[in-house]
Amino acid sequence: MREGLQQWDYVLAAVAIGVIGTLLLVGWSLVGMARAERRRDKVRGK
Repeated sequence: MREGLQQWDYVLAAVAIGVIGTLLLVGWSLVGMARAERRRDKVRGK
């Protein structure tokens, strides 16, 4: 059993949070962009 926490546990956790956050932000942006394009097409009568 380890006595103390190692720095790599924190580093890996920070990287995981960063990657997950980035992927969520990209997904949210893509969904918002698709919604905006649908609204634009609806207004233009396409």
